[in-house]
Amino acid sequence: MSWKNQSGGPWGSGPRGPWGSGPSSSGPTPPDLEDLIRRSQDRLRTMMPGSLGTKGVILLIALVVAGWFLSGFYRVLPDEQGVVLRFGKFVGITQPGLNYHWPYPIETVLTPKVTFVNRIDIGMRVGEDTRRNTSVMRDVAEESLMLTGDENIVDVDVSVFWVINNAEEYLFNVQNPEGTIKAVAESAMREVIGRTNIQPILTGARQHIETGVQELMQSVLNSYKAGVQITQVQLQKVDPPSQVIDAFRDVQAARADAERSQNEAQTYANRVLPEARGEASRIENSAQAYRERTVVEARGQAARFLKVFDEYQKAKDVTRQRMYLETMERVLGGVDKVLVDPSTGRQGSSGIVPVLPLADSLRRTPAPTTTQPQGAAR
Repeated sequence: MSWKNQSGGPWGSGPRGPWGSGPSSSGPTPPDLEDLIRRSQDRLRTMMPGSLGTKGVILLIALVVAGWFLSGFYRVLPDEQGVVLRFGKFVGITQPGLNYHWPYPIETVLTPKVTFVNRIDIGMRVGEDTRRNTSVMRDVAEESLMLTGDENIVDVDVSVFWVINNAEEYLFNVQNPEGTIKAVAESAMREVIGRTNIQPILTGARQHIETGVQELMQSVLNSYKAGVQITQVQLQKVDPPSQVIDAFRDVQAARADAERSQNEAQTYANRVLPEARGEASRIENSAQAYRERTVVEARGQAARFLKVFDEYQKAKDVTRQRMYLETMERVLGGVDKVLVDPSTGRQGSSGIVPVLPLADSLRRTPAPTTTQPQGAAR
């Protein structure tokens, strides 16, 4: 049967139209769209105060717009910088204090902390023990074990401290800043350790290693334009692997003993060598002085002899008599003498009368007097 022969039209409706406005026996009646809109408006009017009317709606809209404009005020803390984005594009940086930007969604603001010192640990993780309320350090071997320049393995834990020095670069040039800094720190640490032998690493090269890692990290991050300033690199632990740490300690003890022995030997050498040099210099100076004194004395005696010889040539008898008298004075000056006058003696006698040798008795030391004890032999 064709649809033309139906009394209700192609939708099975009555004579009033295709939506079945009239009674229909073919199904439920679809809702009237205009009626739905009208009923929604009536319900909205019943929810609003009856006294507002059109002016009230305008006032409400004005309040909403004013609140939207006021939502653009924001505050930047002293340790932050405000990064303003307009439709997602960077437009400027604001300083700490109260500032204003176009409300969302026109402009938004990000406030990263630019003075806060951040810390990243390599080779270890610091956690909290809630039962004991203390910090617990956990070693991460895959990060801490590194190969040295002399093909040894060393266990290194390091902490990196950094701050944001360019908020725009920090937010938009690197997708994951903390992960990037950690990867750069580990890479730089392995490079510096790989250029250094294990002995300086374990002893006195810590400051050199920290400085080298900091400079290398800063150079790499600057090439990335990461907007980060590395403030300090601090080595927390530098030890051999736990499997061989006892052997390394024995080696360190032996090297310490060797250095102590060398220092003692050097101290002894520093004490003995100056003494020997001083003694040699003293002997040399004494010999030089003796040589000069002997030469001067010889020259003086020769000059004196020449002068005496000149006087002897002028008056030989007088000079001979004077020399004889000077010689006898020098020889007999300290000798006890006895003078005998031969004219005082008798014939047949020598003229010498035996007398007590007073000179010898005066020079002789008197013997000590011995006291006899009582009851001794008389």
